[in-house]
Amino acid sequence: MLTAKLGRTELEINPLGFGGIPIQRISFEAATELLEYAINKGINFIDTARLYGDSEAKIGQVIPKYRDQVVIATKAMSRDKAGMAAEIEESLKNLKVNCIDIYQCHNVRSIEQLDQILSDDGAYAALLEAKAQGKIKFIGITSHKTPILIEAIRRDKFDTVQVPFNIIEQEPAKELFHLCKEKNIGVIIMKPLAGGALKDNAPASLKYILNHPVSVVIPGMESKSQVDENLSAVLNPTLTDEEARALQAEAESLGNRFCRKCDYCAPCPNGVDISFMFILDAYYTRYNMPEWATNRYRSLKIDASNCVECGQCEAKCPYELPIIEMLKEVHKHMGKEVHEHIK
Repeated sequence: MLTAKLGRTELEINPLGFGGIPIQRISFEAATELLEYAINKGINFIDTARLYGDSEAKIGQVIPKYRDQVVIATKAMSRDKAGMAAEIEESLKNLKVNCIDIYQCHNVRSIEQLDQILSDDGAYAALLEAKAQGKIKFIGITSHKTPILIEAIRRDKFDTVQVPFNIIEQEPAKELFHLCKEKNIGVIIMKPLAGGALKDNAPASLKYILNHPVSVVIPGMESKSQVDENLSAVLNPTLTDEEARALQAEAESLGNRFCRKCDYCAPCPNGVDISFMFILDAYYTRYNMPEWATNRYRSLKIDASNCVECGQCEAKCPYELPIIEMLKEVHKHMGKEVHEHIK
C-alpha cells in the first residue's frame, strides 16, 4: 500500500486503518493475534476511544511492540479541561505508550458543545497542555454531523476530522472534503460500511470511499478474513460497474432508518442490548432468515419488550433514530406473545 501524509501532520499512513469498536467482542488473546496480523499486513493506523469498553486496553497489549510502525488515534467525550486531562492519562495508561499520535474530541453534536470545548476551561485547553508536554502530537475532532465539522475547521483548531461517509451518507462530499483539502486537514472516515449494514458489499463500499479525497478509512475488524477482504479493496481500488450497481441497490434497500451498531446508545438501564435487537431484526427482515432470528430472539432473557421508554438511548444516538419505536417494531416481528395474540 502507498502511504501518504495525514493532512498537515507529518504522520505517514496507509489508506486502510483499523477501527477499534468490534474488538470489544473478542477475547484479549484473539485481539492480540488479530492486531498483529493486521499490522504485519501493512495496516499502520489504529483508531479507538475511551468509550469503546476494553478496546484501548486490548490495543495496548500490542502497541509497545510495534510502536515505531503504527499511528495511534483515540478520543474522549469530555468537554471540560479537567475531564479531558483525566481521559488523556487513562488512554496513555491503557495503550501503554508515552505519547498518543492523535487525540480527538469525540462525537461533538452541537455548536454549543464545540463552544464549550474551545472555551478557556474547555477540553481543548487540556489537549493543548498535553501536546506541550509531549503526551499527544495532534488534535482531532469527530462528529456525525457535517456542519459541526465545517464550523470546527473554520475555527482552525484541529489537525484532523473524523466523519461517517459511505454510499448512503454522502453529505461530507458536498463541502467538507473540499474545505479539508483547502485547509490541509486530515480526513478519517468512520462507518464506511454503515455500521456493518453494507457488509455484503464491503470491498465495493471501501473502493467507493477511496475514490474521494479522504486520508484513511477505518472499518471495524474482528477477524483475519475481514482484514484480508478490506485489504483486497485497497490494493485494487477500481470500482467496477457491477460493484457500483450492487452497492447502489443495497443502499436503496436500506434507506436511512437503520442502526449503525456504534453502541453509543449503550448501556440501556433496563439491560436491553439495543444494537443486537436490530441485528436480529435485520436477519428477520433483510437476510431471509426469519426463523433463525425469531428463535434466537425468543431465547433471550431480556428482549425489546423490556424497553421502558426512558429515552436515554435516543438522547445519545448520533443519528437521532427513533429507537423506542424501532424496538417496538422488533418485538412486533419476533415477540412470542405478540404472535400468540395475533393468532
